[in-house]
Amino acid sequence: MAERAGSGAVAAETSVVPGVGKRRRGWVLAGLAVVLGGVLGFHRLVPNWPGRLGSLIESLLPWGGVLVVVLLVVALVRRSAVALVALLLPVGVWVDTFGGLLLPGEEGGGRELVVVQHNVSDENRDPAGTARALADSGADLVALEELVDPQLAAYEKALAADYPHHVVRGTVGLWSKHPLSGEQVVDIKPRSIEEGWSRGLRAVVRSPYGDVAAYVAHLPSVRVGVGGLASQRRDESAALLGRAIAGESVEPVILLGDLNGVVEDRGLRPLTSQLAFAESGFAFSFPAAFPLARIDQVMARSAAVGHIRTLPATGSDHLPVAARVALE
Repeated sequence: MAERAGSGAVAAETSVVPGVGKRRRGWVLAGLAVVLGGVLGFHRLVPNWPGRLGSLIESLLPWGGVLVVVLLVVALVRRSAVALVALLLPVGVWVDTFGGLLLPGEEGGGRELVVVQHNVSDENRDPAGTARALADSGADLVALEELVDPQLAAYEKALAADYPHHVVRGTVGLWSKHPLSGEQVVDIKPRSIEEGWSRGLRAVVRSPYGDVAAYVAHLPSVRVGVGGLASQRRDESAALLGRAIAGESVEPVILLGDLNGVVEDRGLRPLTSQLAFAESGFAFSFPAAFPLARIDQVMARSAAVGHIRTLPATGSDHLPVAARVALE
């Protein structure tokens, strides 16, 4: 009798344990949802050390939506009401931050320029084909980076008919359907890089709607390693470019470039603090084989950047991006 009673007590005890485990897992999921929502909503508070942790998180911020979906699936499988309620936080923050990018862009108006930005890659084996694909976009302005010999001659030849005006400085160039003037180098070289590095230019576009200051830039690359995100050079170059644009006297201003960073990345704050960027469209541009982030940017001042989109792949490891810029 005693033995049977003891067995019953053990059975009763074990029958409660699974329920307790489910509740605990529900609270764990809820905690993860709250943390994710906090990171999405307050990523600026994440310190940038060690290893530029803040910038690294911000570079991947849009993909927080995938984590939300994963937590949602687990919560549904576990039938955890508390986790589902907690998930309202990251869902709301993600929609507030990135939901607008899912909306279609507004119809184009009269005072606008169509622009294309593309890092063509210095290893591109088909520069002529790449140039023809970009010309087919019908853009008013085409900005290119990683222009090197002998590919440069191929771009100049293939784009000449559609873009009679162009300027190249260092490894960056701007092709335009409208006349250009005031072409000059913009010095964005970090102090630690040797001489001979030139990746910035500025020109005034004589558009049908008035003068527009156009900047083309290619900021230094960043690397992710054991020590975190190596972006010191990129950040320094962004600060130099931001200073140049802040002193620009011609309005509007359009910046086209491979900035090696997403607009949420605090390292690009010298630019995003004074320039508007795309109101809709994710346009992940790198790497071309499996795009994870848009590091090719179109920004503007005294103008609005509408829907941004990627164009079909070329011979580059980046995808081209195209946008309509409405001038004020």
